[in-house]
Amino acid sequence: MKVLYLGDIVGRSGRDAVIARLGQLRRDLALDFVVVNGENAAGGFGITAAICSALFDAGADVIVTGNHVWDQRETRSFIDQEDRLLRPANFPPGTPGRGAGLYRLQDGRRIAVAQVMGRVFMDPLDDPFAAADRILKHFALGQDVQFILLDIHGEASSEKMAMGHFCDGRATLVAGTHTHVPTADAQILPGGTAYQSDVGMCGDYDSVIGMEKSEPLQRFTRKISSGRFQPALGEATLCGVIVESDDGTGLARSIRPLRLGGRLAPAGYPEGK
Repeated sequence: MKVLYLGDIVGRSGRDAVIARLGQLRRDLALDFVVVNGENAAGGFGITAAICSALFDAGADVIVTGNHVWDQRETRSFIDQEDRLLRPANFPPGTPGRGAGLYRLQDGRRIAVAQVMGRVFMDPLDDPFAAADRILKHFALGQDVQFILLDIHGEASSEKMAMGHFCDGRATLVAGTHTHVPTADAQILPGGTAYQSDVGMCGDYDSVIGMEKSEPLQRFTRKISSGRFQPALGEATLCGVIVESDDGTGLARSIRPLRLGGRLAPAGYPEGK
């Protein structure tokens, strides 16, 4: 199975770029399944039903979120009815929505997608390792499912790396999000799990992690807030990873970063496309 995971979509710039390019990416790369992180898609904070629909129509199969999942009030009213929109699984019991889902491709193959949120420098949610363990025990890789994608939405690379090794051999891909900067450690771990500490963002990189520069600079240099963060609106770079797996075992055969458009050096896509 060949799966594309695109990192945090930030604001209109990132959203428009994903919507414009995703259909062509699916065709050119012969993708079987696409997962995107949409937690910053609505003006940099949260996601709406209309944005979900636009991303699904563009070719996304599943949308995951993170710590900004509840920033748009309307999300609470529709997340229970949309099983293709996930929030971190380690929110307390009774929280709206779901942290994992099982999805069937047209040819009958199945993929499980799940998300947990780290606790280092983040909100103190329930244990993400225990949550991940429960999810992985529910799906037998290579038997019940041919691919398991686990997103860890976290601040600390050490916690994300620990999650990768904790899940090694039990998931196809463990991918980090949240810091909006693509890391250079894409690899297949010893047990066969593909891993990258952060797949980056889909947004304008002439920014401070996707936000227009003036307000973050004001807060860092003067410790004074002069207004809200606003997403940068320049040309976006799409960032993510492409993972190919062995359907028999569910383990990864390859992982390669994708960078397309905008300011970052391109990777993972044929030149001239």
